[in-house]
Amino acid sequence: MSEEADETEETETTGLQDGDFVRIAYTARTTEGGQLVDTTDEEVAEEEGVADQGEFEPRVIALGEQHLFPTVEEDIIGKEAGDSGSVTVSAENAFGEYDESEVRTVSADKIPEDSMRPGAQVEIDGDQGYLETIVGGRARVDFNHPLAGESVEYEYELLEEVEDTLEQAKGLFSMFLDVDLEMRLEEEEVEETSVEEPEDDEGEPETVTETVQKTTLYIESTPQLAMNQQWMFQKQQIGQQVIDQTGIDRIIIEEVIDGSGMGMGGMMGGMGGMGGMGGGAEDADIEEALEDADIDADELAAEIEE
Repeated sequence: MSEEADETEETETTGLQDGDFVRIAYTARTTEGGQLVDTTDEEVAEEEGVADQGEFEPRVIALGEQHLFPTVEEDIIGKEAGDSGSVTVSAENAFGEYDESEVRTVSADKIPEDSMRPGAQVEIDGDQGYLETIVGGRARVDFNHPLAGESVEYEYELLEEVEDTLEQAKGLFSMFLDVDLEMRLEEEEVEETSVEEPEDDEGEPETVTETVQKTTLYIESTPQLAMNQQWMFQKQQIGQQVIDQTGIDRIIIEEVIDGSGMGMGGMMGGMGGMGGMGGGAEDADIEEALEDADIDADELAAEIEE
């Protein structure tokens, strides 16, 4: 290969690449109307009146994993920490073009009583939509994404490349679950057992135990984590993504019991008798955890009874 070709190849692979982790600050708005789509800026969130809807701070993402729209990630590739940019994502590559056929008429009986108002989000036969009108016994529901047909402009700043594995894992869990977790990494020697097949047909399989080095991510379980719907239903997929993207070998969730409360205090005293299940501090803790996890306690109870 000529020196000229070597220089071209080197130029093409400089800067941030797929698989690199970066801490990014950004604000995304629709190109028409300037409607806020997403932001990591707390001041912007306060100005838009959405500061109470979560934590707003720069995020850690892995490039090439579609943590942002591919158009945005493609614009970042080749840039360096400290760079900033602006890129427009077309409607097709953002939330899709608006599809008139996705506005459908359904029986009004399928609309919950507390959602019988224009603009209410409803779920019909597994599809999420927004109620437009109810006339007689029929309801008109728009199943398009609320931002369908809108192109989106991202303004971003690449604050730093994140090379620390623990920071990478924290960033991914924060992005997936939007909860603040205590975690640590430990290098450990772990015994692994495997079965080796015999070299000839007459031999017997042999069980072999060997000691290997493992990088383990320990995460302290919290009520917010245990009750998080995303975690409840997708913990295996989330854990596998973190392992694949960071190179961690395994993840262990630790449940800590420290004696600071939750004691039963006797079957009758701690629970207030069979009729005293409500109103205690423990109930308040559980209700707070359910609220933080965005879970309806009555719906959860109904599912358990089923």
